[in-house]
Amino acid sequence: MNFSAWLDKIPEGMLGHLLNIVIILILAFIGLHVVSIVAKRLTRVITSHTLDVEAQKRAETLSSVIRHILTVMLILVAAAMVLGELDIEIGPVLAAAGIVGLAIGFGAQSLVKDVINGFFILLEDQIRVGDVVEIAGKAGLVEKVNLKLTILRDLEGKVHFIPNGQIDTVTNMTKGFSRFVFDIGVAYREDIDQVIELIKRVDESLRNDPEFADDILQPAEILGLDKFANSALIVKGFLTTKPIKQWRVGREFNRRIKKIFDQNDIEIPFPHVTLYMGQDKAGMAPPLYVQQQKKDA
Repeated sequence: MNFSAWLDKIPEGMLGHLLNIVIILILAFIGLHVVSIVAKRLTRVITSHTLDVEAQKRAETLSSVIRHILTVMLILVAAAMVLGELDIEIGPVLAAAGIVGLAIGFGAQSLVKDVINGFFILLEDQIRVGDVVEIAGKAGLVEKVNLKLTILRDLEGKVHFIPNGQIDTVTNMTKGFSRFVFDIGVAYREDIDQVIELIKRVDESLRNDPEFADDILQPAEILGLDKFANSALIVKGFLTTKPIKQWRVGREFNRRIKKIFDQNDIEIPFPHVTLYMGQDKAGMAPPLYVQQQKKDA
């Protein structure tokens, strides 16, 4: 059967509707492709005009959400137009959909809560892709965030899918800037002024190191002798770094602190144990036998 014979069998007027449906589907497909391209270019334009990491992360997050919303809207509009071409009254369909949606809404209140909470999270710029956050008892790097859920990946590579409705408190560890807080303990016999001076020297060496200089925003803030612990004096302070760089800088800071303390014979205390053998009523203590072994030279 040739194509013209097949066309002759199509009822009169139906061919025009089929042609319109095909055109609608093609335009919808093109529209989805255009939305994806525009969202990517919008992100590229915003990020190319600023070196601010925070602005870049926010642009990527908003681009993802906008692309998702426009995609849903295009699909709904295309579906409504196809129904119209099939001579299906859209009004009753919308009314039925509204009733079904109301019924589903009563049974899916958590979904509505997720969407509403996600909207305000994005509106208030609480979470963005690339942030390290702690939410709903989980912590990790934000890989994706939309109106319904937030996806985190922790240090072990585990991925956590958290519905936005479960988020009541957001702890963002990389918004604007980050800090590495240190509590350095030294023995009671040490000179605190000397210890603080050595910490300043380590901080200065870090800021002068090309590998770490760009990550550190300002000199270390040394708050001073913070408390008298059981076996140590605690010096407290913090380093201010670019977002998400605090752990990298902090690990190198700790390494250099250990080395400079060893070079200057500064004792980093460790737990001490006092062994008490006890006494009987006569004031005598049980014997304690200690054996000393000599190592071969």
